[in-house]
Amino acid sequence: MTATLPRADTATAAGAKRRRRRAPGWLAVVPLLAFTAIAFGLPALAMLDGAFSVKDPATGAGSYSTANLTDSLQGAYLTALLGSIKLSAVSAALGALLGLPLAQAVVTSRSRALREGVLTASGVLANFGGVPLAFAFVATLGNAGVLTQHLGLKDKGWDLYSFWGLVIVYLYFLIPLMVLTITPALEGLRVQWREAAQNNGATGVQYWLHVALPVLTPTLLGGFVLLFGSAFAAYATAAAMVGSSVPLITLQIADALSGNVLVGQENVALALSFDMVLVAGLVMAVYLPLQRRSARWLA
Repeated sequence: MTATLPRADTATAAGAKRRRRRAPGWLAVVPLLAFTAIAFGLPALAMLDGAFSVKDPATGAGSYSTANLTDSLQGAYLTALLGSIKLSAVSAALGALLGLPLAQAVVTSRSRALREGVLTASGVLANFGGVPLAFAFVATLGNAGVLTQHLGLKDKGWDLYSFWGLVIVYLYFLIPLMVLTITPALEGLRVQWREAAQNNGATGVQYWLHVALPVLTPTLLGGFVLLFGSAFAAYATAAAMVGSSVPLITLQIADALSGNVLVGQENVALALSFDMVLVAGLVMAVYLPLQRRSARWLA
């Protein structure tokens, strides 16, 4: 004779069984959460603590205040912040405009080797920066660079160590990054959409203006935001090339931490870092909804 469990007991047993099955999944995430808390959480807390900490020069007593944040948004610090935003916006806009047609040429190419070669090279170049990139451009387009002397660019007013020179250097890794970002979206454009537009008498330009670009707009804006964030956070390339001749917030943070300009400005540097985090947070707040909207169209 077989005993039958009541319906409530059966539901309870089934719920407990499901919870036991889900437990290993949560446990697998614990190391990642712990690493994230240690690698990102502790530095973030230290940055916040330093950004809002001030010390009385007379007594040496410490307290919390917004004085560092106020100083970070004035004078040379504000100029550097606005300079970084301007440089990042211009570089990202040019990178998006130049990366889109290059990605479209790759997607429409019949050569699989060309497509794989360009995408592989883009993956490498998108992560190539810092001092090696600065040295490559200085040796090529610097004041004594090979192309500068061969083409007489210096006599024509060319200056690599300027705002526009830095923009050109940034495009070296921003355009490949845009190619990697926009290629999946271009591949998601359905052939049926183009055929339907042609059947209704639309030209290629009309198809792009009224069908393709509206669908790609969220991805294009998301790519622009991603490029902006990448350029905004770049440090080593600008430090090796222009030093303090182009005001940038990353260079100001390094100077404040090292005491090159004023001694005891470490907490102001942390406040500048907090300003960068706020800008990056705004960038991500724009980027994530655009990515979700684009994914719905191209899924």
